[in-house]
Amino acid sequence: MTPLRLTWVQPEDLLGHELRQAEQDGRQPAAVAARWHRAGGPDSPQRAGASPQPASPYLRALAQDLLDELADLPSSLEATEPSDLARIQALTTVGMRSAAQPPPSGRGGIGEEAASDATPDAASEAALEAAWLGRAAGCLLGKPVEKLPLDGIRRLARATGNWPLTTWFTARGLPPELSAEFPWNRRSAATSLAENIDGMPEDDDLNYPLLNLLLLQRHGRHFTTTDVARLWLDELPAGRTFTAERVAYRNLLDGIEPPRTARHRNPFREWIGALIRADVHGWTNPGDPASAAAQAHRDATLTHTANGVYAAMFAAAVIAEAATGASDIHACLRTGLAVVPAGSRLAVAVRQAIQLAGQHQDFDTVVDELHATHASYHWVHAVPNTALLAAALTHADGDFTASICRVVEGGWDTDSNGATAGSIAGLLAGAPEALPSRWTTPLKNRLATTVGDFDGTGFDTLARLTADLTSRPAARPTSRPSHPEAPHP
Repeated sequence: MTPLRLTWVQPEDLLGHELRQAEQDGRQPAAVAARWHRAGGPDSPQRAGASPQPASPYLRALAQDLLDELADLPSSLEATEPSDLARIQALTTVGMRSAAQPPPSGRGGIGEEAASDATPDAASEAALEAAWLGRAAGCLLGKPVEKLPLDGIRRLARATGNWPLTTWFTARGLPPELSAEFPWNRRSAATSLAENIDGMPEDDDLNYPLLNLLLLQRHGRHFTTTDVARLWLDELPAGRTFTAERVAYRNLLDGIEPPRTARHRNPFREWIGALIRADVHGWTNPGDPASAAAQAHRDATLTHTANGVYAAMFAAAVIAEAATGASDIHACLRTGLAVVPAGSRLAVAVRQAIQLAGQHQDFDTVVDELHATHASYHWVHAVPNTALLAAALTHADGDFTASICRVVEGGWDTDSNGATAGSIAGLLAGAPEALPSRWTTPLKNRLATTVGDFDGTGFDTLARLTADLTSRPAARPTSRPSHPEAPHP
């Protein structure tokens, strides 16, 4: 009988990922690594979620013990990369006001423009529909090449005359030997190649925005991390979770409460999962990136810490700025950087990526340098993926097609990066008709999902539901923690 190898939860696979995570976040895992390898423990699979064969009972038990031992090691980066919101606020470049007390200008104290008494306009339903459509199209573009190496993506596209990318991937005309060397993602090929797209298939990059619609409908903007956890248990099938989300889900079932769910035997806590959940927080807080980032923080800390949380806060703030319709992509990216600790690995990587994208006309050169710089990270880690996202958006200069195509050309987590780039670029475009029809027509205004009652819902309906949440006044909670405000320059 073939063993069931459930991805992203086997202790013998988690251990190798935790060793890498420990080295990256300033701990000293060498002694633990030596014990693991002396016992015959394997390295973690580089691209798959599980190794092909189960470990012995001894190795599995040892992996669990060593995961706990690694968690207790002190980190030299704790002071510069905290996960607590108040400490994060204290390390931002301009400081973040408390989400509960936005300033009169409505701008959250973040942004380079002078404050005014005007309240920013909320994104129109048309702009929100373009954002939903953009998220779906970008995700779908990246789905067939997810997990493929950069060289494979380039060779597949070139072989069909689609490099640099300008449209969907296709298997038509592809040499058999090339398709054998670089097989499409097995879960996605049947629904995401040009010849077989028929609406938007289910994907976690769309499931999480749907969940966050439900979250805000049920709990309002002052939801707690525990509210997020309960909603997941009620509405999110466990098999639709991956990496940090799957570990946190398992931790909840084991009786572990947030925010420890993000840390307990969770080596994926700085990966991209929280970033892909940030859009609704940005869409519903136009012109208030501080509130958007604070909401994203409460969501993210169920599953992530430090740079994994910063990626979500960055994306939420970028989208909140874009939702005003008054800023270009470059101002939006500056706003995103303002809500994360300036000395964090993520902020440093994003700044470097933006600079790099501004220096080179050829985006392949930008991508090659990013891959060389971040070669030590797993392909799903938040640091390289957020850097690539910022580089692609900078290089595309607001153009929708260029935004999603450049970020997918860059490899790594192609569908997640495509989704976020598409959301931002679609929002900036302002209306569905501003998006090229080759991206929107195949979606057929239909989304498949196992979340709630959303299966088959149209993107126009999702835009209306999002707009309803945006215009709804935030209820005042009976009590809330107060956070010290960082001084303004």
